[in-house]
Amino acid sequence: MKVSIIQMNSVSDKAANIAAAEALIERAVREERPDWVLLPEFFDWAGGSAAIKRANAEAFPDGPAYRMARAQAIKHRIFVHAGSIMEKIEGEERIHNTSVVFDREGGEIARYRKIHLFDVTTPDGAAYRESQAVKAGDQVVTYDCDGVTVGCAICYDLRFPDLFQALMETGAQVIALPAAFTLLTGKDHWEVLLRARAIETEAYVCASAQTGSFTVGNEQRHTYGHSLVVDPWGHVVAKASDGPGVVSARLDMDRVKRVRAMIPVAEHRKRLSSLA
Repeated sequence: MKVSIIQMNSVSDKAANIAAAEALIERAVREERPDWVLLPEFFDWAGGSAAIKRANAEAFPDGPAYRMARAQAIKHRIFVHAGSIMEKIEGEERIHNTSVVFDREGGEIARYRKIHLFDVTTPDGAAYRESQAVKAGDQVVTYDCDGVTVGCAICYDLRFPDLFQALMETGAQVIALPAAFTLLTGKDHWEVLLRARAIETEAYVCASAQTGSFTVGNEQRHTYGHSLVVDPWGHVVAKASDGPGVVSARLDMDRVKRVRAMIPVAEHRKRLSSLA
C-alpha cells in the first residue's frame, strides 16, 4: 500500500485552499502513484471567527471541498482521506471538524468527527477555543482500504492514547491523523507523540500537517508542519520538508504482523480501574 501525505498552508480563502489541495493531489498522483492520499486538518479553511467558519462550512454531500475530494478519488481511482472539512450542523451555530473518506469509486466509506477539542492557551499566550466553533464527535471510526484497516483521529486527539487503543482494538493497522499543530507545541511534542502512538498501537501512523501561518483577527498564528509517516516500531520512514508539498511511503502490513508478534501488547493489556 503506497500512501501520499499532503502538507498545506491553508488560509481564509476557501476557493484558494481547495485549488491548492487539488493541485497537490494531482502532483502526488503524477509523481508517486499512491493508493491512498491524506489531506491535513481543515484543509478548506484556516483562521477567522466562529461565525465566519459557520458561513463557510458545508452540508455534506454538498460543498466544494467535499466534491473536490470525491472527484479526485474517482478521477485517479485512489482512496482520498479528506483530512478534515468544516461540516455544517443543521440547527446548530457550531460545526463539526470532520474527516470524510472516499474509495476508488468515489463512495463515502467513513466520516469521523473530531472528539477532543483544542481549548488551550499555548506558551506564547495565544488562546485557542475550538469548542466555541466546533461540536465534538463521539464515535470511534475505522474503515477498510483494500483489505487494510485504517483508523481515524484528528490533531489534538493525538494527546489521548485511549482513542488510539480503541482504534487498535477495532483492528486498525494504519492510523490517519490530519492536523494543524501549533508551532510552539509542535516543535517539542509533534514527532515524539506520533512515534509514541505508533509504538503503543504497533500500527503505522500517517500524519498530514498544516504549515506556515494564517490570520485570526489581527493576530498571525503559526503551524508546525513536518508531516510524517511512522512505522509500527516507531521509526520515522518519511518526513516532509518545510512548506506545502507531498511526502510518500510504502506501508508493509507484514511488518505490522511481525511487530505485534514480537511484542503482543494487545494480548497483555490489562483493564485498570481507578484506585478511589
